[in-house]
Amino acid sequence: MNRLEHDGPLVIGGGLAGLSAALSAAPRPVLVVSPAPLLEAASSAWAQGGVAAALAPDDAPALHLRDTEAAGAGLVDHNAAEALTADGRSTVEWLASLGAPFDRTPAGDFAVSLEAAHSRARVARVGGDGAGRAILSALVASARAAPHITVWEGARLRALIQDAGGRVCGAVIEKDGALIEVIATAVVLATGGAGGLFGRTTTPVALKGEGMALAWAAGAEILDPEFVQFHPTAIDVGLDPMPLATEALRGDGARLIDADGRYLLGSEPDADLKARDIVARGVHAAVAEGRGAFLDARTAIGDHFPHAFPAGFAACMAAGLDPRVTPIPVAPAAHYHMGGIVADPDGRTSLPGLFAVGECAATGVHGANRLASNSLLEAAAFGRRTGRTAALEHSREAGVLTVSPVIDDLPPAAMAQLRAAMSADCGVVRDAQGLSRLIGLIDRLEAAHGASPALIAARLIAEAALARRESRGGHYRSDCPASAPLPEHTRLRRTASPVRAAA
Repeated sequence: MNRLEHDGPLVIGGGLAGLSAALSAAPRPVLVVSPAPLLEAASSAWAQGGVAAALAPDDAPALHLRDTEAAGAGLVDHNAAEALTADGRSTVEWLASLGAPFDRTPAGDFAVSLEAAHSRARVARVGGDGAGRAILSALVASARAAPHITVWEGARLRALIQDAGGRVCGAVIEKDGALIEVIATAVVLATGGAGGLFGRTTTPVALKGEGMALAWAAGAEILDPEFVQFHPTAIDVGLDPMPLATEALRGDGARLIDADGRYLLGSEPDADLKARDIVARGVHAAVAEGRGAFLDARTAIGDHFPHAFPAGFAACMAAGLDPRVTPIPVAPAAHYHMGGIVADPDGRTSLPGLFAVGECAATGVHGANRLASNSLLEAAAFGRRTGRTAALEHSREAGVLTVSPVIDDLPPAAMAQLRAAMSADCGVVRDAQGLSRLIGLIDRLEAAHGASPALIAARLIAEAALARRESRGGHYRSDCPASAPLPEHTRLRRTASPVRAAA
């Protein structure tokens, strides 16, 4: 195996979090590794809503913080969320300075829209529903022009490298079919979420929680992996992944109805703007009962759909559906992983030399249920902080290096079996019987194919979901529908069983 000595941070992931970190680490040299060409296979590019921040005159970071904590169902880390919401305006202004073309008011201020569970209109958008791709495009252009950044596209993380003291000092990268040991002063994991573990997902299917799995294998602490957010309005037209009907449609008045035109969650004007877990369960129930679930934008959006929400309109039209005249069939789909690698707002994990940022990290800002459009904010705000902090690392490896074994990926048929089981038994509604059945499948697949990172990630999610005998936020147990009186975190390490700690 070849070895490369890199005198600076190694960033794994080319989405918004990874590129924000890479840009902010200047002038230290940064090597960015992306499994696909930049702008492809990154959830950031698929985000439609925008960036949540206190930008309007009637808003304030304290109000944004209050809404974030309310959505998180008792498990939000107050200090981390306070840091995030305080950085809101400066983060949006930084993104705009790089060329992100946010929608503006006639007076030149940031135009903001209302999304579910926000008490104020505070979501900065781009072209209605094109925020993710437009923002990431600006960062990609900046990264390609930055003299301190080198990008390896078509390269992926296969294992972490540690020294004799346990410090993470590099990673095994697969590039052009060869394995390369990259030794670096710091490793920043920005590997995205785990939506690809589910058969019904709105995320790139390549995102299977592998960063979380490999960090766990190296001994890093994992927080609350059972908390998966299911977006209630994925467009249900038989595509994999499922196109997204942005929440901003409901913010602008689109309504959820069944096949007979009856409101799914009530006739009140804000009935469809409850927290995502509540709306997702309502849509799930309608689909499971055979009533169907549809997003009706005919009156609220109508002829404005093509220019107001061009991404959603294009997805509908590609499926032979005109949302101006026909309600959109929808179903819940895995959308965001609130759990992940324990990290602080500067990206530090429980392992020296290892940083984590973005969806693979669990900083505590989302708790049990992410507030809409806080994900792009976290990726950029904490990405900047992580890049600056990782750039200060100068330690190199000491003594003997330890490299975790590189396990082959699951064969396609086995991966399809796992994805179907994850959606069926670890989806919007869970119970002990289904979770036990899923864990049995994971056992069998591991016996047949080895402990691949995808199986490790699936096991972390499923076993933590089985151990959490309550319903809270994105985790709903039909056999344990009540919430426990005291909110507790799940904390996992490689040699330990699930441990609960009070929030």
